[in-house]
Amino acid sequence: MKLYRHLYFQVWCAIVVGILLGYLDPQLAQRMKPLGDAFIKVIRMLIAPIIFCTVVHGIVGMKDLKKVGRVAVKALIYFEAITTLALLVGLLAVNLWRPGAGMNVDPATIDTSSVQTYTTQAGQQSVAEFLMHIIPATLVGAFADGEILQVLFFSVLFAFALSLVGERGKPLVTLIDVVSQALFRIVGIVMVVAPLGAFGAMAFTVGAYGIASLLSLGKLVIGFYATCLLFVFLVLGPVARLGGFSIWTLIAHIKEEILVVFGTSSSESVLPRIMAKLEDLGCEESIVGLVIPAGYSFNLDGTCLYLVTATVFLAQATNTHLTPAQQIGIVAVLLLTSKGAAGVAGAAFVVLASTLSTIGTVPVASIALVLGIHRFMGEALAVTNLVGNSVATIVIARWEGALDGERMRSRLQKRETTRPPERVPAS
Repeated sequence: MKLYRHLYFQVWCAIVVGILLGYLDPQLAQRMKPLGDAFIKVIRMLIAPIIFCTVVHGIVGMKDLKKVGRVAVKALIYFEAITTLALLVGLLAVNLWRPGAGMNVDPATIDTSSVQTYTTQAGQQSVAEFLMHIIPATLVGAFADGEILQVLFFSVLFAFALSLVGERGKPLVTLIDVVSQALFRIVGIVMVVAPLGAFGAMAFTVGAYGIASLLSLGKLVIGFYATCLLFVFLVLGPVARLGGFSIWTLIAHIKEEILVVFGTSSSESVLPRIMAKLEDLGCEESIVGLVIPAGYSFNLDGTCLYLVTATVFLAQATNTHLTPAQQIGIVAVLLLTSKGAAGVAGAAFVVLASTLSTIGTVPVASIALVLGIHRFMGEALAVTNLVGNSVATIVIARWEGALDGERMRSRLQKRETTRPPERVPAS
């Protein structure tokens, strides 16, 4: 297959053209924003029904329904362990390179008008409120709002009920499988315009925030990208080896998805496609259906790196002294607040404001300092989230004995995808 026909090459070219347009004609570049927004919106339209079909079909296909609870417990243990490591790695890195040292910013002189929208949304949410939010107000509401955890919650309940129906439910299971296949076909069609989406999002980012913001806070951006790379290869790399595969070959296998996420700054833009690829690698459908949606809320490694890095950076920039005990306290707070980063308008930036409000030592107004580079850092954190959830799914599938190791090795050795994968047909 010729190079120009590969999706990753098309997306890469689109990203480069978007950066150039943003630099050369910022006003025109900002008008490209609808291209990126439309692409992400179409993908989000498909996420809820795909999760429903995948989870229901996967769970109904299980012979042991206790496996669902077992997988959920294993996934939560894994998520908490890895996100804690991410927070500690980020904390160590930002203390070593100290990007905010010497800035001597007076919080009273900061113009906060640009961040009032985010600080207004940053209301504190208790653990009980977060758990209650998982239960949708109405069945239709969960799908209409696209709340991943709410859709997952209902899908698991529906799958258990359908399993209890027995033989009478088989026609419905078959219908759900057919609908699922059709939805993944739609994903394949939509991904044809992924380069346009990446171009529009990247052009807008560079046009709106400019290269100047990168130059002024370049130390922070470069350091954050380096931290993300260190986490992927020094933390997720050994985890991958324990799971029986190489992080390098996995990254090569999902390179198209990585580029799309990098271009759009949204890991949701490839959620259906990454589910299909992980099934194609040999992970059981039920594992993928449970781990990936849950991971998008509970296993946000890149978001954790960003939150702890930005928090300590702002403390350094405003000369706010944080003792080691206070920094460990920040990690503890972030273990809770980071779980609210999914499905929130402004996502990590809103959670950052919420975190600063909770800890009370770093001025909330100081988040205006990182507003201009948030989107640039968002690209790295979104890619890290994607890689982290891909590794998590494979590792948990192997832990549960639900991974076809031979199939995985065969797929990863090819290291090339010429077309979007389809769901593994039901056996």
